[in-house]
Amino acid sequence: MTANAAAITSAPAVTDEEWDARIRAAKAALGERLLILGHHYQREEVYRHADVTGDSLKLSRQAADSRAEYIVFCGVHFMAEVADILTRPEQQVVLPDLSAGCSMADMANLAKVERAWRELASVLAPDETVTPVTYINSAADLKAFCGRHGGIVCTSSNAARILEWSFARREKVLFFPDQHLGRNTGHRMGIPLEQMVTWDFSQPMGGLTPEQIRAARIILWKGFCSVHQMFRPEHIDRFLAQYPDARVISHPECSFEVCQKSEFVGSTEYIIRTVAESAPGTRWLVGTELNMVQRLHERHRHEGKSIHFMSPTICMCSTMFRIDPPHLCAALEALVEGRVINRIQVPPDEAAEARLALERMLQL
Repeated sequence: MTANAAAITSAPAVTDEEWDARIRAAKAALGERLLILGHHYQREEVYRHADVTGDSLKLSRQAADSRAEYIVFCGVHFMAEVADILTRPEQQVVLPDLSAGCSMADMANLAKVERAWRELASVLAPDETVTPVTYINSAADLKAFCGRHGGIVCTSSNAARILEWSFARREKVLFFPDQHLGRNTGHRMGIPLEQMVTWDFSQPMGGLTPEQIRAARIILWKGFCSVHQMFRPEHIDRFLAQYPDARVISHPECSFEVCQKSEFVGSTEYIIRTVAESAPGTRWLVGTELNMVQRLHERHRHEGKSIHFMSPTICMCSTMFRIDPPHLCAALEALVEGRVINRIQVPPDEAAEARLALERMLQL
């Protein structure tokens, strides 16, 4: 058990109002030495304390541009790693709860990707014919893998531009860890579905034949987001049967079938902007994480906009949900006392290679 967890479990019962007051007091004591980052999927009682909100890359870049000594990232592990890679050495990145991971990122670890690269070498010369592209929702060591193999990082906003860059250099792409972002992006670029194969990392050679590998333009890792995987095309059909004039917007981590039935597809920032710019009285069905959808509904209800969560089943990012007021409070109060707990540090050699892959993306 970490010191952070031990302090929380041993503490007497504290009300929500008391946690809120303690967090505000710690923020005031730390002043400009502190910057709290809040991802869009974060629960509201934590999100309200963020100094900057946004998607993971935006938050990390703003942290790097800040003069804050302590960066407290209310998100998940890979996000804090990116912040550590991009910030200056004197800045320290803290994740309030070290168990806040990402199930999608965990589906592609370095050992599995390196094995896939070796297996591809039995059919292709991957360092000459394949560009490795990792979604930013991945561990730092996979970003480093892309850095040393001529690859790059992408986000849900720039995936098409990154694939264009990749194809300009090599004829194929190995895209991990999210198959849906890769497939939806490739299809929008005009790549036929039959030229996008799925690499099943639990099977030898990804479950593919040499002929399938040679014919493929995009090799999609068999990973997915547990939240966006829950949205189904029939959810859209039922909603539109009840509200024919509604508009449907989805995150590209949703399945191909859901994105095909959606009028708009884009990143969290794109979804927020598109809903905000829509006409008063518009009704929306949104395929992304519950906390963000609820926040959008509350933000725009005074305009007569109705914003609905796509799935009939409540599904939120359970690992993001682990960042709660007690953990945030414990991290901040430790900083007030001069202790840094749950610091995220990427090893220097790994960080240098990962930064290379990130900088290739940022230069675009």
